[in-house]
Amino acid sequence: MKLATSTLIIASLIQSINALNLQVPQNKGVSSRREAFSKVLSVSSSGAAIAAFAGLPNVALAYPSDETPKTTTRMGGLLEKYQDSTRGWTILCPSGWNKFEGEVGAYDVKWQDLVDPRENIKVSSTPVKSTTTSIAALGEDVKAIGESLATKRNAKLVKSEERLTEGILFYTFDFAIADGTHQLLQLCVNKGKIWSLDANTTEKRWSKREELYYNVLGSFMPKLA
Repeated sequence: MKLATSTLIIASLIQSINALNLQVPQNKGVSSRREAFSKVLSVSSSGAAIAAFAGLPNVALAYPSDETPKTTTRMGGLLEKYQDSTRGWTILCPSGWNKFEGEVGAYDVKWQDLVDPRENIKVSSTPVKSTTTSIAALGEDVKAIGESLATKRNAKLVKSEERLTEGILFYTFDFAIADGTHQLLQLCVNKGKIWSLDANTTEKRWSKREELYYNVLGSFMPKLA
């Protein structure tokens, strides 16, 4: 259910962004992001996901002015480098986890713990129009976006943040879901695609996975060096 909800939400957002033919350059300021957000909210027939964003306040937040370096630590061997040369992205993935290739409509690649399948990390991508160049098209208030996503997931938003790494804007959300799942969700746009990376575990195991998961998300780069 969580996977289906996430997929439907992102699919609806992509459809709306494409319909608006938005172009939000990575290095534009808050005003450009506000204009894009206003255009998204002006489309009343764009689907349930956009409707969920209709109540977001138009609050100006500081656009990341400093670059955050990509995570490179392998945590003493707990992580290993993986490169998808075909789709053009790299990540540090958990060493020794089972790896699964794409499930249509769900993910491109998934890593799953050998013992507990509830501990898994998935990378997925969906095309958007080439004129959509930044995840900022979803809006400027990252916390409010996260709260709306949390409502859709029957979850509590623990934390939300944005960062700029190698010229790409990332939105990251930390959710405590009512069914006892803890999830990190990261979104970005690059090379004409919206990229989604989610890392999941149980709430009981979250404290043991938090550092590893944040390092995985921080290492992801939807382009090759």
